[in-house]
Amino acid sequence: MTPARLGLALLGVLLFAGFVALGAWQLQRLSCKRELIATVEARIHAPATSPPGPQDWPRVSAPRDAYRRVRLQGVFDHRRETLVQAVTAAGPGFWVMTPLYADDGSVVLINRGFIPQALTAQSAREAGLLSGPTTVTGLLRISEPHGGFLRANQPAQGRWYSRDVAQIARARGLTQAAPYFIDADATPNPGGWPRGGLTVVRFPNSHLAYALTWFGLAGMVALWGGWQLAATRPGRRAATGKEFAAGHVPRA
Repeated sequence: MTPARLGLALLGVLLFAGFVALGAWQLQRLSCKRELIATVEARIHAPATSPPGPQDWPRVSAPRDAYRRVRLQGVFDHRRETLVQAVTAAGPGFWVMTPLYADDGSVVLINRGFIPQALTAQSAREAGLLSGPTTVTGLLRISEPHGGFLRANQPAQGRWYSRDVAQIARARGLTQAAPYFIDADATPNPGGWPRGGLTVVRFPNSHLAYALTWFGLAGMVALWGGWQLAATRPGRRAATGKEFAAGHVPRA
């Protein structure tokens, strides 16, 4: 075997091994994604429980708590409401993020739901400004730091592109604020706004397609290697690049 052919053989082995490894990695990710989807499905349909209290806040994480169905009681502070830009199935508008002073003295940001641009002024939706003790049921969500895609939050200008709990708490002067927020469920608010229950629970899952692509490439490399071995058997010679392109493959 000439040095050139030896180099091609080594390259083929490396490509084959690399493609197989990538395919196996995608299968592993597929298994993890299916487990995540099953976990979230179980959480969102489970009976509502109390959200993590202040003693548990340091341990709050996406794998442990995201999309848990929770219920809590407290009083809304509509004076410190924050509107975060949103695009939903109901069109473009804003999420209404309102602090809820819970019975244990902590503060939890509640995403009360969606409003269109025309209802940004509270005077346009006074009926939905609930007062007194209120019970909220919804899904626990993890904070969204650093703003939206290519757009940083601008608290001084009142422009919010993500539900960054810590940043909103600082801007609104909230102390003892939970490190998560809660998406309220579809329980109607007086006047119809804000509209809750619009949480999108969807996880892209293309790992099987990626795995098949990598394994397919590995198969192509294997076929190429087999053709090269067949072409170099005694009594045969390998086709040159020009001969192969022209369709003139030498025969024994």
